[in-house]
Amino acid sequence: MEELLSYSHVDVAFRENTVVHDVSFTLHAGEILGIVGESGSGKSTLLKAAMGLLGKDGMVTRGDIFFQGKDIPDLKKKELRAICGAGIGMIFQDAGASLSPIRTIGAQIQESIAAHRKITKTEAKNKALQLFEKIGLEDGERIWKSYPFELSGGMKQRVGIALAMLLEPPVLLADEPTSALDVAVQKQVVKEMRKLRETFGTAMILVTHDIGVVSAMADTVLVLKDGCVEEYGAAEQVLKEPHQEYTKNLLAAVPKLKRK
Repeated sequence: MEELLSYSHVDVAFRENTVVHDVSFTLHAGEILGIVGESGSGKSTLLKAAMGLLGKDGMVTRGDIFFQGKDIPDLKKKELRAICGAGIGMIFQDAGASLSPIRTIGAQIQESIAAHRKITKTEAKNKALQLFEKIGLEDGERIWKSYPFELSGGMKQRVGIALAMLLEPPVLLADEPTSALDVAVQKQVVKEMRKLRETFGTAMILVTHDIGVVSAMADTVLVLKDGCVEEYGAAEQVLKEPHQEYTKNLLAAVPKLKRK
Protein backbone atom coordinates (compact mmCIF):
# COMPACT_ATOMS: atom_id res chain seq x y z
CA MET A 1 0.00 0.00 0.00
CA GLU A 2 1.34 3.44 -0.99
CA GLU A 3 2.77 5.59 1.81
CA LEU A 4 1.48 9.16 1.49
CA LEU A 5 2.49 10.84 4.73
CA SER A 6 4.92 9.69 7.39
CA TYR A 7 6.20 11.18 10.63
CA SER A 8 9.60 9.87 11.73
CA HIS A 9 10.75 10.64 15.30
CA VAL A 10 9.19 14.11 15.20
CA ASP A 11 9.72 16.66 17.98
CA VAL A 12 7.90 20.01 17.91
CA ALA A 13 8.86 22.93 20.13
CA PHE A 14 7.52 26.41 20.86
CA ARG A 15 10.15 28.87 22.10
CA GLU A 16 12.49 25.97 22.86
CA ASN A 17 9.81 24.22 24.93
CA THR A 18 9.25 20.78 23.38
CA VAL A 19 5.55 19.86 23.31
CA VAL A 20 5.62 16.86 20.92
CA HIS A 21 8.14 14.12 21.61
CA ASP A 22 9.44 11.45 19.24
CA VAL A 23 6.21 10.82 17.30
CA SER A 24 6.29 8.32 14.45
CA PHE A 25 3.48 6.95 12.27
CA THR A 26 2.69 6.29 8.62
CA LEU A 27 -0.47 7.15 6.67
CA HIS A 28 -1.20 5.00 3.61
CA ALA A 29 -3.46 5.71 0.64
CA GLY A 30 -7.11 5.39 1.62
CA GLU A 31 -6.32 5.00 5.33
CA ILE A 32 -8.11 6.95 8.05
CA LEU A 33 -6.02 7.53 11.18
CA GLY A 34 -7.76 8.79 14.29
CA ILE A 35 -5.66 10.75 16.80
CA VAL A 36 -7.16 10.93 20.29
CA GLY A 37 -6.05 12.25 23.64
CA GLU A 38 -6.96 14.85 26.22
CA SER A 39 -6.79 18.58 25.54
CA GLY A 40 -3.21 19.85 25.33
CA SER A 41 -1.77 16.48 24.35
CA GLY A 42 -0.40 17.79 21.03
CA LYS A 43 -3.00 16.47 18.59
CA SER A 44 -3.59 19.70 16.67
CA THR A 45 0.11 20.58 16.79
CA LEU A 46 0.90 17.41 14.84
CA LEU A 47 -1.47 18.46 12.05
CA LYS A 48 -0.20 22.04 11.94
CA ALA A 49 3.39 20.77 11.62
CA ALA A 50 2.45 19.07 8.34
CA MET A 51 0.92 22.29 7.00
CA GLY A 52 3.70 24.65 8.10
CA LEU A 53 1.26 26.39 10.44
CA LEU A 54 3.22 26.36 13.69
CA GLY A 55 3.74 30.12 13.60
CA LYS A 56 6.91 32.08 14.19
CA ASP A 57 7.48 30.57 17.66
CA GLY A 58 6.97 26.93 16.67
CA MET A 59 9.14 24.56 14.68
CA VAL A 60 9.94 20.91 14.05
CA THR A 61 13.20 20.54 15.97
CA ARG A 62 13.87 16.88 15.22
CA GLY A 63 12.73 14.21 12.80
CA ASP A 64 11.08 14.27 9.38
CA ILE A 65 7.58 14.65 7.96
CA PHE A 66 7.54 13.15 4.48
CA PHE A 67 4.74 13.75 1.98
CA GLN A 68 5.15 11.82 -1.27
CA GLY A 69 8.91 11.74 -0.74
CA LYS A 70 9.30 15.42 0.19
CA ASP A 71 10.43 16.40 3.70
CA ILE A 72 7.96 19.15 4.66
CA PRO A 73 10.07 20.95 7.33
CA ASP A 74 12.83 21.44 4.72
CA LEU A 75 10.59 22.86 1.97
CA LYS A 76 10.68 26.50 0.88
CA LYS A 77 7.45 28.52 1.29
CA LYS A 78 6.63 28.36 -2.42
CA GLU A 79 7.02 24.57 -2.47
CA LEU A 80 4.88 24.22 0.65
CA ARG A 81 2.11 26.43 -0.82
CA ALA A 82 1.89 24.11 -3.82
CA ILE A 83 1.27 21.16 -1.50
CA CYS A 84 -1.14 22.79 0.96
CA GLY A 85 -4.70 22.52 -0.32
CA ALA A 86 -4.12 20.38 -3.39
CA GLY A 87 -1.82 17.78 -1.82
CA ILE A 88 -2.74 18.07 1.85
CA GLY A 89 -6.09 19.61 2.73
CA MET A 90 -7.01 20.90 6.18
CA ILE A 91 -10.34 21.19 7.97
CA PHE A 92 -9.87 23.53 10.93
CA GLN A 93 -11.65 23.25 14.26
CA ASP A 94 -12.86 26.84 13.91
CA ALA A 95 -13.48 27.19 10.18
CA GLY A 96 -14.92 30.68 10.62
CA ALA A 97 -11.53 31.98 11.76
CA SER A 98 -9.93 30.78 8.52
CA LEU A 99 -12.41 32.64 6.29
CA SER A 100 -11.83 36.22 5.17
CA PRO A 101 -14.57 38.45 6.66
CA ILE A 102 -14.52 40.92 3.74
CA ARG A 103 -14.97 38.49 0.83
CA THR A 104 -17.93 36.35 -0.14
CA ILE A 105 -17.88 32.60 0.32
CA GLY A 106 -18.07 32.13 -3.45
CA ALA A 107 -15.06 34.37 -4.10
CA GLN A 108 -13.00 32.50 -1.51
CA ILE A 109 -13.93 29.10 -2.91
CA GLN A 110 -13.14 30.15 -6.48
CA GLU A 111 -9.79 31.60 -5.43
CA SER A 112 -8.89 28.50 -3.44
CA ILE A 113 -9.53 26.14 -6.36
CA ALA A 114 -7.97 28.47 -8.98
CA ALA A 115 -4.73 28.60 -6.96
CA HIS A 116 -4.12 24.97 -7.87
CA ARG A 117 -5.95 24.30 -11.14
CA LYS A 118 -7.61 26.07 -14.04
CA ILE A 119 -11.33 26.43 -13.47
CA THR A 120 -14.05 28.89 -14.46
CA LYS A 121 -16.28 30.63 -11.94
CA THR A 122 -19.27 28.64 -13.21
CA GLU A 123 -17.46 25.33 -12.84
CA ALA A 124 -16.29 26.21 -9.33
CA LYS A 125 -19.78 27.30 -8.32
CA ASN A 126 -21.49 24.17 -9.67
CA LYS A 127 -18.95 21.95 -7.94
CA ALA A 128 -19.39 23.82 -4.65
CA LEU A 129 -23.21 23.83 -4.77
CA GLN A 130 -23.28 20.07 -5.31
CA LEU A 131 -21.08 19.51 -2.26
CA PHE A 132 -23.02 22.07 -0.18
CA GLU A 133 -26.19 20.06 -0.69
CA LYS A 134 -24.48 16.80 0.28
CA ILE A 135 -23.26 18.17 3.62
CA GLY A 136 -26.56 19.79 4.58
CA LEU A 137 -26.17 23.34 3.20
CA GLU A 138 -29.43 23.43 1.30
CA ASP A 139 -29.61 27.13 0.35
CA GLY A 140 -26.38 26.96 -1.68
CA GLU A 141 -27.04 30.03 -3.85
CA ARG A 142 -27.45 32.26 -0.79
CA ILE A 143 -24.37 30.81 0.89
CA TRP A 144 -22.27 31.31 -2.26
CA LYS A 145 -23.17 35.03 -2.22
CA SER A 146 -22.89 35.46 1.56
CA TYR A 147 -20.11 36.92 3.70
CA PRO A 148 -18.95 34.79 6.64
CA PHE A 149 -20.61 37.05 9.23
CA GLU A 150 -23.97 36.29 7.59
CA LEU A 151 -23.66 32.57 8.38
CA SER A 152 -24.05 30.66 11.64
CA GLY A 153 -21.10 28.91 13.26
CA GLY A 154 -22.28 25.51 12.04
CA MET A 155 -22.73 26.78 8.49
CA LYS A 156 -19.24 28.30 8.45
CA GLN A 157 -17.85 24.98 9.70
CA ARG A 158 -19.51 23.15 6.80
CA VAL A 159 -18.18 25.73 4.34
CA GLY A 160 -14.68 25.08 5.72
CA ILE A 161 -15.20 21.35 5.25
CA ALA A 162 -16.35 21.94 1.68
CA LEU A 163 -13.30 24.14 0.95
CA ALA A 164 -10.96 21.35 2.01
CA MET A 165 -12.86 18.61 0.18
CA LEU A 166 -13.41 20.44 -3.13
CA LEU A 167 -9.77 20.09 -4.20
CA GLU A 168 -9.93 16.32 -3.59
CA PRO A 169 -6.46 16.19 -1.97
CA PRO A 170 -4.83 12.77 -1.50
CA VAL A 171 -4.42 13.60 2.22
CA LEU A 172 -7.03 15.37 4.34
CA LEU A 173 -6.25 16.59 7.85
CA ALA A 174 -9.33 17.16 9.99
CA ASP A 175 -9.04 18.95 13.35
CA GLU A 176 -12.27 18.34 15.28
CA PRO A 177 -14.29 18.72 12.04
CA THR A 178 -17.68 17.92 13.60
CA SER A 179 -17.37 19.55 17.03
CA ALA A 180 -19.44 22.63 16.07
CA LEU A 181 -22.19 20.64 14.34
CA ASP A 182 -25.40 19.08 15.61
CA VAL A 183 -25.72 15.30 15.60
CA ALA A 184 -27.75 15.07 12.36
CA VAL A 185 -25.24 17.18 10.42
CA GLN A 186 -22.33 15.31 11.99
CA LYS A 187 -23.71 12.12 10.44
CA GLN A 188 -23.92 13.78 7.00
CA VAL A 189 -20.37 15.12 7.21
CA VAL A 190 -18.94 11.77 8.34
CA LYS A 191 -20.79 10.10 5.45
CA GLU A 192 -19.33 12.53 2.90
CA MET A 193 -15.81 12.21 4.28
CA ARG A 194 -16.05 8.44 4.03
CA LYS A 195 -17.41 8.77 0.49
CA LEU A 196 -14.40 10.93 -0.38
CA ARG A 197 -12.18 8.06 0.72
CA GLU A 198 -14.19 5.51 -1.25
CA THR A 199 -14.31 7.61 -4.43
CA PHE A 200 -10.82 9.10 -4.56
CA GLY A 201 -8.81 6.94 -2.15
CA THR A 202 -8.32 9.97 0.11
CA ALA A 203 -6.27 9.29 3.24
CA MET A 204 -7.25 11.18 6.38
CA ILE A 205 -5.95 12.08 9.80
CA LEU A 206 -8.83 12.80 12.13
CA VAL A 207 -8.22 14.62 15.41
CA THR A 208 -11.20 14.38 17.71
CA HIS A 209 -12.43 13.95 21.27
CA ASP A 210 -15.41 11.98 19.96
CA ILE A 211 -14.62 8.28 20.32
CA GLY A 212 -17.85 7.53 18.45
CA VAL A 213 -16.59 9.34 15.35
CA VAL A 214 -13.25 7.52 15.62
CA SER A 215 -14.91 4.12 15.91
CA ALA A 216 -17.14 4.91 12.90
CA MET A 217 -14.34 6.15 10.64
CA ALA A 218 -10.82 5.17 11.68
CA ASP A 219 -8.78 2.22 10.45
CA THR A 220 -5.93 2.97 12.85
CA VAL A 221 -5.75 4.94 16.09
CA LEU A 222 -2.91 6.87 17.72
CA VAL A 223 -3.28 7.84 21.38
CA LEU A 224 -1.34 10.89 22.60
CA LYS A 225 -0.54 11.95 26.15
CA ASP A 226 1.60 14.98 26.95
CA GLY A 227 2.96 14.99 23.40
CA CYS A 228 4.04 11.33 23.51
CA VAL A 229 2.58 8.29 21.77
CA GLU A 230 0.88 6.05 24.32
CA GLU A 231 -0.59 3.57 21.85
CA TYR A 232 -0.74 3.10 18.08
CA GLY A 233 -2.40 0.32 16.15
CA ALA A 234 -5.49 -1.02 14.40
CA ALA A 235 -8.65 0.79 15.54
CA GLU A 236 -10.43 -2.40 16.59
CA GLN A 237 -7.54 -3.47 18.80
CA VAL A 238 -6.91 -0.05 20.38
CA LEU A 239 -10.58 0.70 21.06
CA LYS A 240 -11.62 -2.77 22.23
CA GLU A 241 -8.47 -4.24 23.79
CA PRO A 242 -6.08 -1.37 24.64
CA HIS A 243 -2.72 -2.29 26.12
CA GLN A 244 -1.92 0.94 27.97
CA GLU A 245 -3.58 2.04 31.19
CA TYR A 246 -3.96 5.61 29.88
CA THR A 247 -5.94 4.38 26.86
CA LYS A 248 -8.17 2.28 29.11
CA ASN A 249 -8.87 5.31 31.30
CA LEU A 250 -9.54 7.50 28.26
CA LEU A 251 -12.10 5.04 26.90
CA ALA A 252 -13.64 4.56 30.34
CA ALA A 253 -14.27 8.31 30.53
CA VAL A 254 -16.61 8.18 27.51
CA PRO A 255 -20.24 8.58 28.72
CA LYS A 256 -22.43 5.56 28.05
CA LEU A 257 -26.22 5.47 27.84
CA LYS A 258 -27.85 2.79 29.95
CA ARG A 259 -30.93 1.17 28.45
CA LYS A 260 -33.56 -0.55 30.56
